[in-house]
Amino acid sequence: MNAGVDATMAPNPIRFGQHARRTALLGAAMLLWAGSVPAQGNSGPAPALPVSVVEVTPTTLPNTFEITAQAEGAREAEVRARVGGILLKRLYDEGARVKEGQPLFQIDPEPYRNALEEAAAKARQTARETARLKPLFNKQAVSMKEYEDSVSVNEIAQANLKTAQLNLKWTTVTATMDGVSGRAQRSEGNLITTASDGSLLTSIYQVNPIWVRFGLSESDTARLPGGRLDPKQETSVEILMPGGGVYPHKGRINFLSVYIDPKLGTQQLRAEFSNPDSHFMPGQFLRVRVTTGQQENVFLVPQAAVIQTEKGFMVWTVGEGDKVVPTPIRTGNWIDRNWVVLSGLKPNDRVVVDNLIKIRPGAVVAPKVVPLDTTPLVPVTQSGDKGGK
Repeated sequence: MNAGVDATMAPNPIRFGQHARRTALLGAAMLLWAGSVPAQGNSGPAPALPVSVVEVTPTTLPNTFEITAQAEGAREAEVRARVGGILLKRLYDEGARVKEGQPLFQIDPEPYRNALEEAAAKARQTARETARLKPLFNKQAVSMKEYEDSVSVNEIAQANLKTAQLNLKWTTVTATMDGVSGRAQRSEGNLITTASDGSLLTSIYQVNPIWVRFGLSESDTARLPGGRLDPKQETSVEILMPGGGVYPHKGRINFLSVYIDPKLGTQQLRAEFSNPDSHFMPGQFLRVRVTTGQQENVFLVPQAAVIQTEKGFMVWTVGEGDKVVPTPIRTGNWIDRNWVVLSGLKPNDRVVVDNLIKIRPGAVVAPKVVPLDTTPLVPVTQSGDKGGK
């Protein structure tokens, strides 16, 4: 019986041979795979990341602000009725250019024509009475009081005649100046009164030149000497067109507030621009660029190189051993494609301008110096162009 058990437990020579062959093949394959993969301990350093850099140099730049502004007519006149009555007709096209003295509205003249005829008749009567009494007074046939009363009555009648003539003239409402007309505030058939809330008929706007109002905030004026725009400092104002480009006519400051507006917290200014083609209209919102004074020892850095973080702005600079270093900076405004950097950089610092997403602190890079692009982004727009191409 033990002999039977031993025979059952003895290894099968056929299965043992197959298992030995599979083990030998698996071992050979593992050795082959291990030979084809280099060991981690023998791997070399990662290659330096190629980057483009600009070498910054200190420069002097003008103080420039870009501000939202609003246009207004150089003169804005309300056209009001001087006499009351029924409005018979509007005599102009709304929004059209009008000339000083051009008829705009017609108020019913008949009541005033009748009043004029009555005043004229009264004036003639008193004039005759005065003329009749004068020789009698010279002969002392009438008293001085009677004659002087006659003269006074005649003078009053003549004054009433002039008033009646003016009232009839004022039934035709005319433009008070050259300009662009506004919409009519009253339509035909309305009762016009001389009260402040019933006499306004339309407005006229002088749009050439056009005025542009804007304000400098505290953060803007903080960059100026003394924290205020100096009226003696040469200042230029340009209008930036919505589609890109600069309006060809530069403006001049014609008003500079001497105090800070308590509601807006800004110093209010106004500039005057030539507007021969009525390119801008009163009430239109615009973007203006104000240039005044200078910023010294500042740097220009491409916008693509500046990164905004929770703590502010920074750039990557290349330090010793071509290792990148995060460098905090304080920025000013934009000038075309570049940021103005007020502090944080030193002369000849190398600022990385590309491959920023792949950079980590201390990474070794292969820097290639490229020139700073100072090509203007905003070309001057030809007069009449709607914003440039």
